[in-house]
Amino acid sequence: MKQYRKWTLAALFACLFFLCGCDSTSMKDVAISSPEVLSFSPESGSIGSEVIVTGEYLDDVVSATIGGGKVTILQKVSNQRLSLKVTDQARSGKIVLTNSIGEGVSEAEFTLEYPAPVVSQTGVPSEVEMGNNLLLSGSHMNVVSAVLFTAAEGGTAGNEAEIVSQNENEIVVKVPYVESDRAVVTFKYFNGTENVETSSSSAPQLTVKRYEPKVTTNVFEPANVGDVVVLEGTYLNKIDKVLLGDIECTIPLQTETVLNFVVPSSENYEDGNNTKALKISYFDGREVRTLTDAFVVKVPFVYFWENNKVYGQGRIEGQLSSFFSPETGLVYANSDWSTVVDPVSMKYKAATCSANNKPAVSESEYNSVNPYFFFSGASAGQ
Repeated sequence: MKQYRKWTLAALFACLFFLCGCDSTSMKDVAISSPEVLSFSPESGSIGSEVIVTGEYLDDVVSATIGGGKVTILQKVSNQRLSLKVTDQARSGKIVLTNSIGEGVSEAEFTLEYPAPVVSQTGVPSEVEMGNNLLLSGSHMNVVSAVLFTAAEGGTAGNEAEIVSQNENEIVVKVPYVESDRAVVTFKYFNGTENVETSSSSAPQLTVKRYEPKVTTNVFEPANVGDVVVLEGTYLNKIDKVLLGDIECTIPLQTETVLNFVVPSSENYEDGNNTKALKISYFDGREVRTLTDAFVVKVPFVYFWENNKVYGQGRIEGQLSSFFSPETGLVYANSDWSTVVDPVSMKYKAATCSANNKPAVSESEYNSVNPYFFFSGASAGQ
C-alpha cells in the first residue's frame, strides 16, 4: 500500500512539473492583462498573407486590425504567439490586438502590398468539365477575391466560380455555368484603391465540357393524362426538368440515354385535343430548349348526370321509358323513339346499316342524332 502511494504522488508531481515547464496555452478563464505586441513577421504582405505575431497575453485576444481594418485570427498558438490573415479590409499601418481588458499596439507598421495575380500558362489545363474543381497555378493567387468564367465568343458578363481553396501560388475553384465550350478566365482583386479585374485580352482560355443534353426523339404521338412518354438521346441525366406548357412533369426514370416523363394533369385543359409546348430545362434552369410546339394532350369528353332513372321496358307515369341519351341527360319514352330519339333510323328502317354494322347514311344525318342507350331486361323493371 505504501509503495502504491509513492508511485501515485511521484506521477502527480511529474505531471505538474511538465505543465509548468510548457509554454502557457490558454489555461486562464479570464484575461488578466491587455495584450502586448512585441514583434510580427513578415513586415509586409498582400491580401491573404499570414502574419505571425509574438507578444504576451495573446490567448485572450478576441479581435485584430491592421491599419484600422479588421483581419482574421487564424490560430492562437499560445499566450505568446498567434497568427493573422490579412483581409481586403486591412491597410498599411499598425497591428492592434484587443481583449476584454484593452488593446495592444505594435510599434512597427505592417506594409500592405497590392500585387496583381498572374496565372502561369503552364498551370492552366486545356479542358475541364463544368461543375468540377479546377486548379490554377501562378503567383499572388492569395489576393484574388473572385474568379470569373466568360464565354470566349459573345460573352459579356462572366459567371463567378466558387473558390474552394487558395494560397499564394495556387487557387482551386469550382467551374461555374458557361454559355459555350470556350471560356476566358479572369480575376478580381483589390489594387489599393478599388476592386479591379484582370484584362480579358491576356487572360487564359480553356475548353469547358458542358455535356449538353441532346434529345434524338422527334416524333410525339398524342397522349392522355398519366401516359408515360419516352425520350431518347445523350446526356439526358443532365436534364433538370421536363415542362409541358408551364407544368413540370414527373420523371420516374432518368439515365444518360433514356428519360421517361408522365403527362401531367391540369385545370386548364379543355375537352378534346390540347396543344402544348414540350420543353426541357437543364444547367440549373439556365438553358431551356423546346422539343416541339405541338405536343397533343387528349382529354376525353366526360358527361356526368345524377339522379336519373331509366327503366328496362318499365313504365314512368304509364309510359314505357327505356331510352337514355348521355348527350342530353334525358330519359325518353319508347313512343318518342321514332320522332325524337332517332328519326333517321325510323326513316331508313332496315336500310340504316350496311355490312359490318357500318352506317349507310350521310355523315350529316349520322351526326344529327344524339348518342343514346336502349335498356332492356328479362322482365320489365328498373
